[in-house]
Amino acid sequence: MQTGCVVEVAYRERPARVPGAVLWTRTADGRAYRVLPDGCMDLLWIEGTLVVAGPDSRAYDGSAEGGTRFAALRFAPGRAPSLLGVPAREVLDQRVPLAELWSARRVRRLADRVGTAADPAVALEDAASELFDQAPDPLTTHVLRGVRRGLGVPELAAGVGLSERQLHRRCLDAFGYGPKMLDRVLRLNRALDRARSGSPLAEVAARTGYADQAHFSRDVKALTGVPPRVLLAPERVPAG
Repeated sequence: MQTGCVVEVAYRERPARVPGAVLWTRTADGRAYRVLPDGCMDLLWIEGTLVVAGPDSRAYDGSAEGGTRFAALRFAPGRAPSLLGVPAREVLDQRVPLAELWSARRVRRLADRVGTAADPAVALEDAASELFDQAPDPLTTHVLRGVRRGLGVPELAAGVGLSERQLHRRCLDAFGYGPKMLDRVLRLNRALDRARSGSPLAEVAARTGYADQAHFSRDVKALTGVPPRVLLAPERVPAG
């Protein structure tokens, strides 16, 4: 789920046929939007142009002319680098044309296939399901599971027979940041999901591993640019 955007009624998402990915579409209404860090990377089709959205370490503020159509695949954390052929660290906090990562011929072929389809989103999903068939990297799976269980870096590294420094480097390639930052980003999203369900912020902080509500508020502002009560105001909804 892409999070923290202004309301755009044309936003839709559903599970994709690519394992662990989400297919989403939207039509811009001309207003600015904010995308929060979630550890994911996206492959976007934007009115004929293919773009890779790298993992974010802070909120990304963007804009698009009203009526601009987006169709995109959002890959699970750690999955996109091997599929797209680029280490996550190289596109951290960036939106990069796919033509800078793939050959011009390959990009043109994919762009033509998607752009001429009756439904660009389905065509993008079809192409991705054909191209991206690798199994998840076991190290990526190990790190994600460990971080979600609250394991520290020494335990994560020992579990795969790496030094902490080696693990950090592998995580930069897979996620764009190290295990501690990954944990911070994933915890932020768990906390915001709870908060959006109506839970009081103090309870959210306690249940998601923050020291207290003040700690939660500081981290939200550091990663998103605004405090929780602004981010969670009624006019903001989970969108892309």
